[in-house]
Amino acid sequence: MAKALVLSAVLFLAACPQAEDPRTAVPETAVKATRGAEVPTPTRKSIVLAADPWCPHNCVAGSEQEGYMIDIAREAFALAGIETEYVNMSWARAVQQARDGYVDAIVGALPGNSPEFIFPEHAIGYSIIALYAQPDSNWHYQGIDSLNQLTLLAINGYAYSPELDDYITRHRSDPERVWILSGLAPLSRAIELLHQRRADVFPEDRFVMERQLTLDPSQNLKMVAVIHESPLKIAFSSAASDSPELAAYLSDGIKALQNTGRITEILASYGLSWSD
Repeated sequence: MAKALVLSAVLFLAACPQAEDPRTAVPETAVKATRGAEVPTPTRKSIVLAADPWCPHNCVAGSEQEGYMIDIAREAFALAGIETEYVNMSWARAVQQARDGYVDAIVGALPGNSPEFIFPEHAIGYSIIALYAQPDSNWHYQGIDSLNQLTLLAINGYAYSPELDDYITRHRSDPERVWILSGLAPLSRAIELLHQRRADVFPEDRFVMERQLTLDPSQNLKMVAVIHESPLKIAFSSAASDSPELAAYLSDGIKALQNTGRITEILASYGLSWSD
């Protein structure tokens, strides 16, 4: 997941190839009555957010800590009287279900990579994309052309950086150069493939990878280079007529939580801070 965002005051917070996770694994979220309505409904009582686990930004749905972006979104929407449901699925499926109107929004989107979505004014997190290789790797990143002789792992539907995204698009039909991973746990699979030396390099968010490697120190990897930094946002489906209103509620809630210091408290609960 990415998954493929800064607040107004700089919020720190943004195997073999397998088949996409089966349809039956996707939560069946009923299409809201507002979809297809001629007049927007301003009295929405609940929304559904979807994403693959990408902790600490957004973690496993229903866990004790669902991710700082989910916590912030829940409290921001609660200020408008809106309840938030958060569900997990592969990133590619989350994006498609949002496009089709089965979920209201996706969590952790990069502005500019999904122009068909509706973005709030304020970001809800921040992402730093780095390249990782085997611990004993002597490879040095010297621009996109230095990837030419390597096997790059990438997660289906993720955006990393404009330059790397273009490289993946151009070479995704050649598994010797770009190997696309799918499903709900592609990060663990990518780490496994690197350790098995079946692939050479993998792009991932620095905070996501650091958290994963902390949980299992035996999965040690080498960070080769930081290639992109970007704010993270919650992107709303254009299939819902009230998405602009929901985006505005979220932005207003983020500003209110920022002003009270609540966002700092939420970040601290994940071991994060404004200065990270």
